[in-house]
Amino acid sequence: MSLLEAIFMGIIQGLTEFLPVSSSGHLAIFKNLFQVNTDTGMLFDVMLHMGTLIAVFVVYYRDIGRMLVEGVRLMGDAFYNVGAFFQNKIGKREIAYRRVVKNGYRKFDLLVIVSTIPTAIIGFAARDLVEIASQVLLVPGICLVVTAVLLFLSDRVPLGKKTPRNVTYTNAFAIGICQGVATMPGLSRSGTTIAACLFSGFDRKFAVKYSFIMSIPAILGAAILELADIGKVQVTSMEVLYYAVGMLLAAVVGYICIKTLLVIVKRKKFTYFAIYCLFIGALSIGGYFVLA
Repeated sequence: MSLLEAIFMGIIQGLTEFLPVSSSGHLAIFKNLFQVNTDTGMLFDVMLHMGTLIAVFVVYYRDIGRMLVEGVRLMGDAFYNVGAFFQNKIGKREIAYRRVVKNGYRKFDLLVIVSTIPTAIIGFAARDLVEIASQVLLVPGICLVVTAVLLFLSDRVPLGKKTPRNVTYTNAFAIGICQGVATMPGLSRSGTTIAACLFSGFDRKFAVKYSFIMSIPAILGAAILELADIGKVQVTSMEVLYYAVGMLLAAVVGYICIKTLLVIVKRKKFTYFAIYCLFIGALSIGGYFVLA
């Protein structure tokens, strides 16, 4: 892989990870059309996703910071309640239990955990399938058409009002399933999960925030799985430099796109991206049969 290819792929990742047009689908199409070979399996893709993860941390650092603090406090109260339970049962005491979910950020933590469970199961089970699907133009093409339909419908959903306090754990689990399925190339992770949030009645601004923050465990988990195999991969010092450039570009462009998407969702402009995904999907499907 050349430096120019790494630059292009970093920009593509930053643009398409947060704009609802599927980063995996565009990367798969780019690799297929230009015969790009990273020689390291999914390692470069994971590094690009880590770049966009940096953008999420920068945009939502206040929320993430509060979630981490409240997450630690939540676990402290949970352990306290476990201790109180045994003391009450064994020691015949009457120690009062602490309320565990006492604010919106603690509820947010639990919702993300619930969403992550089906995502992790689906993502791990379908890992090999996703890599194979990325090598065929037909799959991302079909999935981009599906993304177009989801985006078109999500613009026509009535305005929701749900914030963390009102979101159910069933909502969170269903959205986690959607995120797991969206690992398929061409299915936009952000588009699919934001659409699922809107269909569930989320406030539009919170739908974007939830979609991006819930991606953090999924991306970190994928990175850990890939890094577990790092000893089997031969990476040159030049490739490391190229990968770093791609990751940095993905972070910078991703930051700009998150800010842009907040405006897009609020103004119900997903239809434009639906048309784009339909067009690119049709081209990809046509390209598959022409090049076959």
